[in-house]
Amino acid sequence: MAGTLYLLPNTLGARDAADPLPAVIPAEVQRQTAALDYLIAENAKTARAYLKKLSESTPLRHAIQQIEIRELNVNTPQEALSALLDPLAGGRDGGLLSEAGVPAVADPGANLVRLAHQRGIPVRPLVGPSSILLALMASGLNGQSFAFHGYLPIDAAARAARLKQLEQQSRTQGQTMIFIETPYRNPQLLDTIRSQCAGQTLLSVAVDLTLPSEQVVTLPVAQWSEQRLDLRKRPAIFLLLAR
Repeated sequence: MAGTLYLLPNTLGARDAADPLPAVIPAEVQRQTAALDYLIAENAKTARAYLKKLSESTPLRHAIQQIEIRELNVNTPQEALSALLDPLAGGRDGGLLSEAGVPAVADPGANLVRLAHQRGIPVRPLVGPSSILLALMASGLNGQSFAFHGYLPIDAAARAARLKQLEQQSRTQGQTMIFIETPYRNPQLLDTIRSQCAGQTLLSVAVDLTLPSEQVVTLPVAQWSEQRLDLRKRPAIFLLLAR
């Protein structure tokens, strides 16, 4: 009988001793994570750091050094995925641990999850923080119809064209458009939105979600300026709703 692939949420940022893990990771999810001795993660070093933080509130069933961690990231070839699931096919439970937030959403684990279904391995998603949904909840924009578009193009002209396309799609379909950027390019993305989108289009930006420095601001594009929110090197979610 195959083991179960648990989809393990992670925090959305570093948490200090005064900011305990249970604030964002449910106790039952912590217990399930602490019971596993096989994990698949983007980075083994940061996965072990998360386990160390977890052990402060939930005792690990196995010593950290005894927990096997294999890496799965954007550089992992498709043909290597099957080997990652072999322990589960043999009956061992395992976990897919996100680097931040929930696995397989804006995350390289989706192909592994699909392969697990193909191989008859049970998949169990566990509750945890999703920056995309938290940002949508806090934005005040349309939560009935929305689309996540990941990263926009890096090239300035292509990025401007893509933003105009998304704004028009939002206007005709009434959808909230959600996208992200590498933190150090956040200010440039905001500048492009301000120069390319209509002044009445609503823009919401959520930064440092679940952390003490969390901020969410929603304003018409015409009212946005760099002074509204410091976006430099901060994880951010951008949401647009054209009116």
